[in-house]
Amino acid sequence: MTESLPESQRGIGASPTRITNPQLRLEAGRALIWVGIVGTALLLVWISQSLLVIFGAMVFAAMLDGGARLIGRVLPVGRGWRIGIVLLGTVAFFGWLVIFTGSQVSQQAAMFTEIVTAQANSTVNWLRAQGFAINPTDVRALSGQLASGATTITRAIGGVLGALTMLLIVVIIGIYVAAEPRLYERGLAWMLPREQRAEFFKTTNAMAFTLRRLMFGRLVGMVFEGVFTYIMLVGYGLVTGNDIPMAALLAILTGVLAFVPNVGALVSGALMVLVGFSGGLEMGIYTIVIYLLVQNIDGYIVVPMIARKTVDLAPALVLGMQLIMGILFGILGLFLADPLLAMIKVALERRAAVNTQADAAEEMETA
Repeated sequence: MTESLPESQRGIGASPTRITNPQLRLEAGRALIWVGIVGTALLLVWISQSLLVIFGAMVFAAMLDGGARLIGRVLPVGRGWRIGIVLLGTVAFFGWLVIFTGSQVSQQAAMFTEIVTAQANSTVNWLRAQGFAINPTDVRALSGQLASGATTITRAIGGVLGALTMLLIVVIIGIYVAAEPRLYERGLAWMLPREQRAEFFKTTNAMAFTLRRLMFGRLVGMVFEGVFTYIMLVGYGLVTGNDIPMAALLAILTGVLAFVPNVGALVSGALMVLVGFSGGLEMGIYTIVIYLLVQNIDGYIVVPMIARKTVDLAPALVLGMQLIMGILFGILGLFLADPLLAMIKVALERRAAVNTQADAAEEMETA
């Protein structure tokens, strides 16, 4: 009987944490919401590096999925077997790269810093002789940073990878996701309201399709630029008898940096020209011609043919995204800026399409 009585009649006072004023309760609720928003934002900033690693795994999974789909067109086997074939081919390629070019690339990488620094100093001396006011200290610092960045890439290619653990996580997560993509897709959809799940599946399918096409175009561009550069560099030595230094290393760098649009081409071209001029004026001009040929053939023939149906990204927008991601996350952010921007664009396009359909349906109802 006493349990049905109000607290004041049972001799129990109000809780000290209870706000009796309705207006104060409303304001406290609003403040709690803002604290939650700020806390969530800070949490996302704190774990942003981990989120970027997970996104890198999604990109790797899309590449595996694309390879498995291509194999499925000619080889009617299960999905697991097709992914295994893709992984085996990838391991075999990198194994061949290490066995046949590892020692050569390692020797060339050891010379790379010296050549870049020497050529930078020569360029500075020539500019100063022409009357340009250049501070040698600043130039040495800049050339040191360029050589350091190039050395980091060459170490990664040679096998001395400082972020091996992060790369391993990307590979493992990517394999799991590529093996059973629907499992993780359904898990994410389960956390959404039921009425939003159909649109979620459409959006993820559009993202996956775009990412597969985008990565396929990137891989083809990387292979083309690397192989074409190596053939042209080696061909110069066969014709003239004067070999271009570090042809294999320059070809691999050109292929790897082709994954990063705009910025990668400029960096690889600058490094190639610097090394070319170390062998004389004629060799330097030839490396400029190689760079122009590679970038024009890849930009106007290869990429349009491969990536015709991929998301269309404005170059200035890509450069801005690369700048932001590079400052925030370093080399990993630079490599993933383009895929991340493509996914954001696909999501916004899907959202705009849904709003357009909703507006059209509303107009038909009111008509």
